[in-house]
Amino acid sequence: MIFTNLAYILASGCTITGIKMLGKPGTARKGMMISAMGTLLAVTAVFFEREVVDSWTTANLMQNGYFWCFIAILIGSIIGAVWSKKVKMTGMPELVALFNGFGGLASALVAFSEFYTNKSSVDPVYTTSISIAIFIGTMTFSGSMLAWGKLSEKITGRAIVFKGQKPINALLVLAAISMMVAYIALGLDDQSRLIAVLILGGISFVFGFTFVLPIGGGDMPVVISLLNSLTGVAVAMAGFIISNTMLIVTGALVGASGVILTLIMCKAMNRSIGNLLFSGFGATETSSGKGPGAEPKAIAVDDAYLILEAATSVVFIPGYGMAVAQAQHAVKELSEKLEDNGAEVSFCVHPVAGRMPGHMNVLLAEADIDYDKLKTMEEMNPLMPNMDVAIVIGANDVVNPAALTDESSPIYGMPIIKAHEARTVFVLKRGKGRGFSGIENELFSMPNTLMIYGDAKATISSLANEFVDG
Repeated sequence: MIFTNLAYILASGCTITGIKMLGKPGTARKGMMISAMGTLLAVTAVFFEREVVDSWTTANLMQNGYFWCFIAILIGSIIGAVWSKKVKMTGMPELVALFNGFGGLASALVAFSEFYTNKSSVDPVYTTSISIAIFIGTMTFSGSMLAWGKLSEKITGRAIVFKGQKPINALLVLAAISMMVAYIALGLDDQSRLIAVLILGGISFVFGFTFVLPIGGGDMPVVISLLNSLTGVAVAMAGFIISNTMLIVTGALVGASGVILTLIMCKAMNRSIGNLLFSGFGATETSSGKGPGAEPKAIAVDDAYLILEAATSVVFIPGYGMAVAQAQHAVKELSEKLEDNGAEVSFCVHPVAGRMPGHMNVLLAEADIDYDKLKTMEEMNPLMPNMDVAIVIGANDVVNPAALTDESSPIYGMPIIKAHEARTVFVLKRGKGRGFSGIENELFSMPNTLMIYGDAKATISSLANEFVDG
């Protein structure tokens, strides 16, 4: 029908516009709303397809499959709204991983449903789309579930490697391709094709786990971005299967943008995608290779205040510890106290800080911190020697000098924020552990570094209160 086609085009336009607006903090919220409205329009338009409209007059309400689709959409919308509202920012990476996995599973289920309805179809575009959607959709589902487990620390966040892992992964991919060829090109009977597709789904499910197992916690932001991109491809394939313009457009957008983001993040880590996926980074606890350094020097809040009170330039460098402590609003308060005291305050976020792409940027935006104060790593590093104080809040690898100096370190060559070049460095940590990635940080034992142990929110609030009392 003309209405539905126009609705799909308009919905696609809303999605494209919304994604474009996400590129700037000032328009990001509006962009999300426009994209959401486009999705709502596309879902609504489905129920105005001719075959759907005709079904309402030819079937009993309780026997109408589309009625139950509507109920499922309603239930899913309520669950999604409540879940997203209740989730804490510390749980956002896990939620993103779950939602991404469910998107892949939905695409795989659409593909399998269409296959089961048309087992005898030999159209190459149709059968190829089905096989790709099942392979990628199922793989991203199981892979995302494993990523969720690592991010939520229900299982170890370190890389899990075992002997023969790479050959096993290669065999799984070859077996999946063989099943795809058997389904698409070998002219099998319907029963044999069903078996081939079921085996393909099983192999894909296992491959999702073995694909993510060797990836450590420090690489999770990149993995989430890559899995999100793959889900986009599966969604686009589902669009080809059911001839839905909206799915094709949005799937292609997600796939392409996910690949671009993945490459940007890999560049920020000075690592190739192959190295990230197959190196087993974080499989064991790792030191710098230089032996233990000097014992980190701890400092009390009131002593730290005396240093901050005299500072004329301060830079905040947030990491996952800020998310854990929900300290972003306290950071905003302290930054305002510092500015009132005459200090110039800035913020610097590493591209892979946190546990999902843009994690720290979202937290800072939530606290309504002026985006103009946020500097990139490239902008801040030349200015770092002139900074009186650098305040590192729960970051680890992204400020580790071993990336610059220690060739034996797993992160050697990774661009970092050069916090160690500031005149004084405050490191806020909950304890003396090595953090999620398991790599010892040389910054902690450097002579200009002072450790402030404890909850980051409480520490920063106490520092802000010192300014009030002082």
